[in-house]
Amino acid sequence: MADDERGRVPEASPSRYWRTNLRIMALLLSVWFVASFVLGIILVEPLNAISLGGFPLGFWFAQQGSIYIFIGLILVYAVWMDRVDRRFTDAVRGSGTRS
Repeated sequence: MADDERGRVPEASPSRYWRTNLRIMALLLSVWFVASFVLGIILVEPLNAISLGGFPLGFWFAQQGSIYIFIGLILVYAVWMDRVDRRFTDAVRGSGTRS
């Protein structure tokens, strides 16, 4: 998505906004998948060689880490979408159209 110098989206449309939202969700859900499934289940044995707070790292990811990462991703999503909303709102107001 190409932005102009002011950081606005040149062509604000509902479909473009939705595609941006879907890309953000796909990226963040991919991060959560890696943290919960890959690190917590598939790579648990190699990670258990590392200790975090007295617990094996693989166990920590399976029990606690994926939850903490999910909460962090919710915060990242909220901030990121707030910025996207502002950009699309500015673009709609700048073009003189309303949706």
